[in-house]
Amino acid sequence: MRSSPRPLVIALLLALAPVSPAVAQDGSDQPRLHELRFDWARDVAITGTAGVLWISSETFFKDDLAPPECRWCDRAPDGTDTLNRLDRWGRGLAGETEQSRDRANTWSNIMGFAVVPAGVLGLQYAVGNGSGAPDRFFAEDATIIVQSAVLASLANQTVKFIVGRERPFVHQLPEDQKRLTEHPTDNNLSFYSGHTNLAFALVVSAGTVASLRGYDNQAWIWGVGLPLATSVGLLRMGADKHYLTDVATGAVLGAAFGVAVPLLLHGRTDETVPARLSGGNVRMTPMAGARVAGISGTF
Repeated sequence: MRSSPRPLVIALLLALAPVSPAVAQDGSDQPRLHELRFDWARDVAITGTAGVLWISSETFFKDDLAPPECRWCDRAPDGTDTLNRLDRWGRGLAGETEQSRDRANTWSNIMGFAVVPAGVLGLQYAVGNGSGAPDRFFAEDATIIVQSAVLASLANQTVKFIVGRERPFVHQLPEDQKRLTEHPTDNNLSFYSGHTNLAFALVVSAGTVASLRGYDNQAWIWGVGLPLATSVGLLRMGADKHYLTDVATGAVLGAAFGVAVPLLLHGRTDETVPARLSGGNVRMTPMAGARVAGISGTF
């Protein structure tokens, strides 16, 4: 009886396939990622200028720019409390003791200025790398995310100085004690929440950029980032630093910058690049039948 050549053919295909993936696929169906409008000179200038203005207004010029007296005081001329019902209800989240309020304030700073930024950039890198993005994409993505955040923060700082809303914990103090707080220049900068604004700008801009690029698994950015950003706002309320309307406005406007900056300044171009494929993406399955032998897989 003549032996079948199928075992020999299968062994030959298995030996050749890993070293010649081009034979199995010509690249026509390879995933492609979108190029975005990006110019290093322009975008570094925008980001740097906005960042300098924001940080300097907080560290060097705050004493001159912050209103010494509230302009939005939530009190009638006769001293009657006119705080709206929504914010009055929201103050129920504030800590009952000074220790608990201080703890919430500390955690809001840790979450807002460390955990959320690091987490967002880490997720952006992981999602982009997992989608086979070129190495340069992460540098561009990170710049767009930071740009959205600093522009949102600069706008927030401007509104704070103009509006001059009294913070909740200051609102409850007798008039003769309001100037005795730890940071008097910060007393009337309640509207709107800068921490919340920054957190939502970071998360939403990252999600928007991932969507524009066409990354896989971008839902992780939204699923992890939005709860983290929301926790920042809740902690600011727990610290009695902001009213509910301050936090809600910060979330809405931060998210608006997170969508607008990538879409308006960095929309898709007509160019795409092929996703980078690694060895881990190679999957092969031998197939054999009465009249044919071969390999089915993704290379």
